[in-house]
Amino acid sequence: MKKIILTVLSVAFCMLQETNAQGKVCLKGNNSNISYVGRTEIQGDGSVSFDWTGTYLRTMLSGGELSIRLSDTGINYYNVFVDSLLHKVVKVSGKDTLINFISGIDKGFHRILIQKRTEGEWGQTTIHQFVLPQAGQLKREMNIPLRHIEFIGNSLTCGFGTEGKDRSEPYKAETENCNLSYAAIISRYFNTDYTFIAHSGRGVVRNYGDSVRVSAVTMKDRMLNTFDINLEKKWDFKVYKPDLVVINLGSNDFSTDLYPLEEEFIHAYKLLISRLRTYYGNVPILCISPSIAQRQIIGYMEHLRQDLNDPQVYLFVFPEGLYNNTTDLGAVWHPNYKGQTKMAMSLIPYISTIMDWPLKDLFTK
Repeated sequence: MKKIILTVLSVAFCMLQETNAQGKVCLKGNNSNISYVGRTEIQGDGSVSFDWTGTYLRTMLSGGELSIRLSDTGINYYNVFVDSLLHKVVKVSGKDTLINFISGIDKGFHRILIQKRTEGEWGQTTIHQFVLPQAGQLKREMNIPLRHIEFIGNSLTCGFGTEGKDRSEPYKAETENCNLSYAAIISRYFNTDYTFIAHSGRGVVRNYGDSVRVSAVTMKDRMLNTFDINLEKKWDFKVYKPDLVVINLGSNDFSTDLYPLEEEFIHAYKLLISRLRTYYGNVPILCISPSIAQRQIIGYMEHLRQDLNDPQVYLFVFPEGLYNNTTDLGAVWHPNYKGQTKMAMSLIPYISTIMDWPLKDLFTK
């Protein structure tokens, strides 16, 4: 009986992996030892596709090396972490391309996290296979966060320009890093998983610089989708339920002279929140009102909260002068890591109050 069981297990294991001509172990993108966090789609051949910024995978790796066979519709950049330390930044492009992500580490087991740091408009990635040395293995990471925050936002959530050296520097994909955004910083502080449903320049009712007061497709619409760019495929909201939703929208709605009317803004924002209520139930929702020159947005947000009369909807206003307009700015006048950290640190106490999540002991070394 034991021999039969062992044979069945051996056959099942062989079905989950292949060995290529070079003697490498090849595992499908949806291998059970890989866990993805974020909105993904599994293809018929076991490949996994996604495009939202911040989507990440985690696993345990042995063998000292990992390559990934993938395709990308554009050019994206990925952060690769080994045991929580940045190992390298990988540029991804091409169709059915084999790219090395990890090398030069010892062959014992290490915690691996690979994070898409650029936005959906830079392309959709499809992971076909994980390729390991012959003695290499993947093992499911068991020590994972028990909490989850979903962030719905714009360029600030995307980490637009965070690695830019100066506010006058033009935007480049290479300097966008969602891992340096306030959202990622907050998630690390509270040890939570996270999903970023974010796209630069998008608003609640009006996108940046649009010629009309009410744009055709805004974040209230994109938040329904599996992919940022593909508006046809709708997300299955049963896949996960966050403990908290943070919405940071509004600055693009009032970015240029043609501002939306109060009733237009409030109607669109209420629709976004009603959709969250439909799919997530009574989850706490934290709405962030940007501190921008057009101060009427703060009044609109307050009227929104009064109209909703929902005790689980909270409002936070970033204080004016929160960060320095020179040293705290990266590319195109967007906050760099220093500015993003100040945003995160102003939000953390309020989130702690809302969620009853403990703050870190400042006296602990």
